[in-house]
Amino acid sequence: MAVLTVAQINRYIGFKIKEDRNLQGIMVKGEISNFTNHYRSGHLYFTLKDGEAAIKAVMFATAASRLKFRVEEGMSVIVSASVAVYERDGVYQLYVTDIQPDGAGAVFIAIEQLKEKLSKLGIFDTAHKRQLPLFPKKIGVVTSKSGAALRDIINVLSRRYPIGELYTVNALVQGENAPDSICRGILAAENAGCDVVIVGRGGGSIEDLNAFNTEKVAYAIYNCKVPVISAVGHETDFTIADLAADLRAPTPSAAAELAAPSTEQLIERIEMLEKRLENSVNKLFDSKTEQLIGLNGRLIKFSPENRLKINEQKLTLLENRLRNAVLSKLNRCEAKLQEKMTALDGLSPVKVLARGYSLVYKEDKLINDASQAEKGDRISIRLGKGIINAEVTDIITED
Repeated sequence: MAVLTVAQINRYIGFKIKEDRNLQGIMVKGEISNFTNHYRSGHLYFTLKDGEAAIKAVMFATAASRLKFRVEEGMSVIVSASVAVYERDGVYQLYVTDIQPDGAGAVFIAIEQLKEKLSKLGIFDTAHKRQLPLFPKKIGVVTSKSGAALRDIINVLSRRYPIGELYTVNALVQGENAPDSICRGILAAENAGCDVVIVGRGGGSIEDLNAFNTEKVAYAIYNCKVPVISAVGHETDFTIADLAADLRAPTPSAAAELAAPSTEQLIERIEMLEKRLENSVNKLFDSKTEQLIGLNGRLIKFSPENRLKINEQKLTLLENRLRNAVLSKLNRCEAKLQEKMTALDGLSPVKVLARGYSLVYKEDKLINDASQAEKGDRISIRLGKGIINAEVTDIITED
């Protein structure tokens, strides 16, 4: 009996397995575990298992680069593979050429994974969304010039907003080169000085819309310096471009309506604003007129001329009051004077003299005692009427 080496045994078993067509180009279903993505080589290493058994598997970098989604631990998949022996370790394993998710399609899984990634990076945050310009001068459209989407946009804008300039950029919207073409188109519209950019196409299957579900397009929209409207023609599903854009429109026609206002509506609004302005001005005019009348009244009231008239009236009144007061005082004083004069007249020596009395003066001095005179003195005797000059011849005194 021949003695075999370990390598010979492993190689023999490997040849046997390769010769078995039942183990070549097979489809195997299972759950991924022990997953490793070798960052240097790009090879994928994992174990495929079900409830009863497990088998090791490897997917080389060339095949792995063609995957549309990111393989993850615990994912249920169906792999296309062949069974072979890894001779060094004497272990048989699956050499995988393709992986498909079990249930959801690979494209759907890839889109959901990219959404999750970009969401974590803040690409979809509402804080980054910009307001569309109210009256854009230049509107950019990045789409296929041969597609119905561009015709729809042109029809809407020519009817609603003919005063705006339309800048179109022809871009591939389907196929392997579409993402790069769309990114170049967005940059071209931005550099052309557009105020807003519409990016989109007509409807289609999820595969047809694949270009709008790529990371490149998402970043091109996010990094654009002017607002971007995503106008991919699908009503229910949101593409990644929709989430990254500043505004999402369900159709290209709707995007054109969002990008620019209707001139008819603008005219109606201007007319309405004119009426409101006219009413406001009239109300303001009436209010200011009333205010002016009030201020004019106050101005007249407090004007120097009016104050002078008022003061003149006050002065006249005070003069009249003063005159009346003086006259009244004079009348009272005159009455008192008359009363005093009457009383004084009653006490007047002249009145006494009129009753037969007389006044005797010696050298202009009134004497009332006989001892004040001497014989031979010249005296004056004042009577009620007239004066008598006499010489004292005899003096009679009384005790």
